[in-house]
Amino acid sequence: MALPAAVAADRPEPAGLRPHSGRNVELVLVLGAVAIAVFGYVEVGSNLDGRPPADALRYGAALGGLALLAHLLVRWRARYADPLLLPIGVLLNGIGLVVIYRLDRVTPHSSAAPTQLLWSTLGVGLFGLVLVLLRDHRWLRRYAYSGALVALVLLILPIFFPAVYGSRIWITIGSFSIQPGEFAKILLVIFFAAYLAVHQDTLALTGRQVWRLRLPPGRVLGPVLLVWAVFIGVLVLETDLGMSLLYFGIFVVMLYVATARIGWIVIGLVLAAAGVTMVGWLSPHVHARVEQWLHPLASIQAGQGANQIAQSLFAFAWGGLLGTGLGKGHSILIGFAAKSDFILATIGEELGLTGLLALFLLYALLVSRGFRTGIELTDPFGRLLAIGLATIIGLQLFVVAGGVLALIPLTGATLPFIAQGGSSVVTNWIIVALLVRLSDQARRTLIEDA
Repeated sequence: MALPAAVAADRPEPAGLRPHSGRNVELVLVLGAVAIAVFGYVEVGSNLDGRPPADALRYGAALGGLALLAHLLVRWRARYADPLLLPIGVLLNGIGLVVIYRLDRVTPHSSAAPTQLLWSTLGVGLFGLVLVLLRDHRWLRRYAYSGALVALVLLILPIFFPAVYGSRIWITIGSFSIQPGEFAKILLVIFFAAYLAVHQDTLALTGRQVWRLRLPPGRVLGPVLLVWAVFIGVLVLETDLGMSLLYFGIFVVMLYVATARIGWIVIGLVLAAAGVTMVGWLSPHVHARVEQWLHPLASIQAGQGANQIAQSLFAFAWGGLLGTGLGKGHSILIGFAAKSDFILATIGEELGLTGLLALFLLYALLVSRGFRTGIELTDPFGRLLAIGLATIIGLQLFVVAGGVLALIPLTGATLPFIAQGGSSVVTNWIIVALLVRLSDQARRTLIEDA
């Protein structure tokens, strides 16, 4: 189906509004983000070899070229987009490449950083494709239900493939592997936004009063219970605690935003707690993670050495306030997950509490700009879509950081933009592209109405 011809992105720019577009600010911030990443790359080589890496200029040119290409695409197709979204994505992606390269240097026969750069290139390519083809976010609403069906298929497919590290979340063919659940979460957010935009009044104003909660009619409550059932099903069949919590959390947050009723948060927490408790007892893999969370030092006391969570806590403690310096830590002792969710322990050890807080602030700024975009949009679908996409980043950071810091059971989710994984980095760039498109529409409307 052809895209709408007359959309906001194609309107002629009003005279005198160019200084307010923010594109020059974005360019300066993008160049600064590239410079920070290159500096980190040079520091790793200097600390490990006593001299900068021989390919530092080539690395800087590759990352800088990708960042400038993305900036030019935004300048061309989304002139009024939020100027902070792209620079934050570039900086987070650059930090991830630096830390993965640092871990490659102490991992025998490992070269994950070049592969991650290739996936980042693909991610930026899809970022540009979204901006070029998607001229109006409301076009996505037409395919919300078919997208939900595709998402369900993507969630089911890994069940028929062998488990990897105890979870069935990967499709592996030879040396190629992909995590379809990463792409499914975007389709599910689009579906949730479309469904709630239609039914938000029914959810908020009708239904039966039970104590202080007003429950909506069964025909509207049914999809909520269905999402809870899918949450339990995915958790049982794939033993993927992180992604299951993410899907359910996104829906509950979007439901609260659509209805402005705190009761949905309570209901969501009760259903999530019931599901996690049940599966924690039935699934040996999940139960083992809960036991490690409750007793992180038990393996040391039993004479079996430190497990992953214990090693992670030691890394954070050793990093202190300012860190040991890039390349001077020992987080590789964590083992096979050092480049995925436990990559946060490397950052905490080598950049210290200061670097860790700076990283969290970057994520918080990205999420807050997504929320602000949602507030500025006037159509319910766009508002819910922007908030849902931002919630993906926020909740994923929460479940990863919470697990690595032993605040919640370990989930195995990937740290957005930073952890090793092609599916994750590509998905995150698509999320940023959608937020850029949404923010362009929101800011363009505000400027033209001024």
